[in-house]
Amino acid sequence: MILLILKLILAHLIGDFFLQSQKWVNAKEKKKLKSVWLYVHVAIHVGLMFLIVWNLSHTITIITIGLSHLIIDVLKLFLQRKKTKRLFFFIDQLLHFIAIFVITYLFYDLLPHNDYTFSLKLNGHHLLLLLCIAFLTKPTSIVMKTIVSKWNISKLTKDNASLKDAGKYIGILERLLVFTFITAGQWEAVGFLLTAKSVFRFGDLTASKERKLTEYILIGTLISFGIAILISLLYLNLKNYV
Repeated sequence: MILLILKLILAHLIGDFFLQSQKWVNAKEKKKLKSVWLYVHVAIHVGLMFLIVWNLSHTITIITIGLSHLIIDVLKLFLQRKKTKRLFFFIDQLLHFIAIFVITYLFYDLLPHNDYTFSLKLNGHHLLLLLCIAFLTKPTSIVMKTIVSKWNISKLTKDNASLKDAGKYIGILERLLVFTFITAGQWEAVGFLLTAKSVFRFGDLTASKERKLTEYILIGTLISFGIAILISLLYLNLKNYV
């Protein structure tokens, strides 16, 4: 059952964070049930679950999770307001994960199934590793963007020339490095990485003379490192159980 849950979570991450554009999100929020992208989004989730699980004996489980995804998304669209969008983002994700666990648990022993897996033959350890790495890329970037969206620093950074999306890719790389260092038992390298980033940022922060920008960068850095450390510890503690 653990292997099945990991596959379903992987399908969720890909469907919600990698294969859903901001254009789709905006269209769903504007048109709600009339938005075609709402149903395309759910169909992609169901397709991904079938593709990754690759086991038709779990069809009822997959369809039920797909329906729960639609219901949760619809409730979010009708209940959230502009001031509560950040809160409902996290409630929405929490409900999706709860639905995956609960529905899988309820149907797993009730329905006959076999243990056939797709040709890559990924075991639980490989899937957990893949999940952790995937989560530390775009999903974490979106989570961080949602958290810090309460602060608008566009005025502080409008004259600062920088490469497009450079900050996002730097964040992804640093989280993957932190994950690699911790899983390899090299905690001191994490401290070195944090120190190196602080040194590079020091000049910008000194030049800006903006306390708000300094605090914003500090919060972003701590959240990024904190999530990477948490996922690394989660992986180390769970890898022997999957």
